[in-house]
This record gives sequence, structure tokens and C-alpha cells, in this order.
Amino acid sequence: MTKGVGGSTAERELAGLGRWAAPAPRIDAAERERRMERARALMTTIGADALIVNAGASLRYFAGMAWGATERLVAMVLPRHGDPVMICPTFELGSLEASLGISAEIRTWEEHESPYRLVAQTLADKGARTLAIDPALPFFAFDGLRKAAAGVELVDGAPVIDGCRMIKSPAELALLSQAKAMTLEAQRRAALMLAPGVTTGDVRRFIDAAHRAMGADGGNTFCAVQFAEATSYPHGVPGEQVLKEGDLVLIDTGCQVDGYNSDITRTYVFGEPTEALARVWRIKREAQLAAFDAVRPGVACEAVDDAARRVLEANGFGPDYKLPGLPHRTGHGIGLSIHEPAYLVRGDKTPLAPGMCFSNEPMIVVPGQFGVRLEDHFHVTEDGAAWFTQPSPSLEAPFG
Repeated sequence: MTKGVGGSTAERELAGLGRWAAPAPRIDAAERERRMERARALMTTIGADALIVNAGASLRYFAGMAWGATERLVAMVLPRHGDPVMICPTFELGSLEASLGISAEIRTWEEHESPYRLVAQTLADKGARTLAIDPALPFFAFDGLRKAAAGVELVDGAPVIDGCRMIKSPAELALLSQAKAMTLEAQRRAALMLAPGVTTGDVRRFIDAAHRAMGADGGNTFCAVQFAEATSYPHGVPGEQVLKEGDLVLIDTGCQVDGYNSDITRTYVFGEPTEALARVWRIKREAQLAAFDAVRPGVACEAVDDAARRVLEANGFGPDYKLPGLPHRTGHGIGLSIHEPAYLVRGDKTPLAPGMCFSNEPMIVVPGQFGVRLEDHFHVTEDGAAWFTQPSPSLEAPFG
């Protein structure tokens, strides 16, 4: 039996968990003010007088509000000069005031009124003639703004929002580090509770309970559990699976801490691996380490993807996205969103810079047989990269 897999129970493993011993400090108002100043500087570079930020991850980034987007506009208008203005329905005023993490003027609209006219009036009051648009703003809201603010030029706000969010501060790195460490611990304990007859649903419920026990925001953000041939589908297949001796296990899961995400994958065997599987596992790990070693400030994101693929192609996989091989990008940015710019993929020429954070997951899929994905995350440093969680050391002892 693989070391660290099986031999315990869900009850025993959950009993050993408690609240995280040294939680990272939450993001404070002073940091959010620095973010807005950075956004204003970037607005200047693209010639925007104001920025609109829709409800969702970016509004949480700037205003501290964990508020999901709906058909009702809840947004922040950030002028290049002056205080931010929050736009929200009148009946949501109390909830917004309780959620807001910055000082801001609040302007409200009734259900029969147009929020886009309210934004247009706000822009006029601030003397804004060019508005940078949150790339996450849905088209119907963009169209409403376009019609209501006919004299205002609308420009892409991605250089501002992504330019802020891609570079993580020390406080963000600490929250990300905690989230990832918690998920790795949930992964480690999930491996121990495996036994013949355990279902994929049993594992998902266990990991959710483990994340909650450690103090994650609301348990799992997602949890994909696959056994045997199902591991050859990158995001699994519908239906429940039952574990048996010799099955390959792939678990991809994450949680949030103050909104910051983890996303860790482990692949190992419940029993003894075949020689073919052991070979693929070692090559996959080699590709992951090659991607990590390629990281340097100033290097294009696509070069990291290329480094992983060179290892795979040298061992007979691919080329490109052909199977057996790697069917997707090597990695994605991570922060308040599980997937966010930039991306470790051909064509993304964004230069790496200290503070950027990425997954590193060059999966190998062997169709009809199995798939191996090991996913850990790193942040870019002044001279290379640093792991948030240490990669799996071996197929024989996946958790060391």
C-alpha cells in the first residue's frame, strides 16, 4: 500500500483537526486605500477619468465587499480625483453599509429607476469623460451604460484592474499561503481515510468538513474526486464512483480564507502502481519542476508553459495538446478568483513580476486509462519563484 494512503477513518481524521493555529491577518482599510491609489495611477496611463468596478471579486478587492453580481447593479465608481462612489439599490443600503470596507459616498436607485443613469450623473458630477470598464461587467450593464452616458468614452479597464490584482501584497501572500496549507492538510487526511467501498461523494463530504474544521470560509469552494479511468478526464465524469484496490485517485480541491483561494491537486494509488503509471507520474512531476525552474522576473508567462511541454515531448507525449499528453495550459493566476490573469499558456506574453501567483499543473492524460495531475502554486520572487506548498515528493509517499 502507498505510504500515507488508507489506514484511518474519516471520524478519526476529523477529530484531529481544529481551527488554524496562526491565522493570517485580514486585509485592512489602509491596504484597500493603497489599491485605489494604484488604480488611479494606472487610470492615468490609459487616459481614464474614472473606473467602474462591478460586484464580484474586484469589488471585494477594492471595497472589501463579498457581494455577488446579479441583474441589479451594485458597483463602485472610482474617479481619478476624489472619493469613490458606491452605486446600489435603495433597499440594499443597510446591507451595503454593513459590508463596505472603505469610506465612500453612497448613491442609491429605486427598482423602477435606471442605475445606469445614476452612474452617468455621477460621472457628470465628477467631470469624467472617459470611463474604464471592469472586464467582468456583463454586456447588459455595459450596454446600459453606453446608452445612458452617451457623451462618455468607454474604454477597457482590464489594464487597471488586472494591473492591480495580478501583483499580490505581503498580506495577500499570507492569506493565500494559509488557504493552500489548509487544503494540503485536508488532502493529506483525505488520503488516510480511504478504504475499499469509499465513494467519491464520501471524500467530497470529508474534505468539506475538514476545511470547515480548520476555519475556511464556508468549506470547499469546489472539490473534484475521481477514481480509476475517470482520472483521464481533466474535470471528471458525472456519477458516483466506488474505490477499489489498485485504483488511481485524483483529488482537486480548494477553499477560501478572507476570499483568497487555494487549488491543490494530488494523484496517487490506493494500492500498488503499475510500471506504466509510475513512469507517467515521474515525468509529470519532472514537467512541474521544469515549469517552476523557468520562472524569473521579466520572463514571458508562455515560456513557463513551454518549459513543461519540452519535458513531456522529450518523453514521447504530445506534441502541443495532443494525447497522450497535456490537454490544457500549464497554469493560471490565482487570488480572489480561482482562475485570474495572467495565464501560463502559449500566447500570454505578460512578463512575470514579483508578487504574481500561479498554479503549476501540467497534467498528463492517457485516454481510456488514467490521468495524472499534481497541482501546487508558487509566487514570483525577485530572483525566481517560491512554492506555497511543496510538491508531492513521490508516488510511493505522495505526502512525504
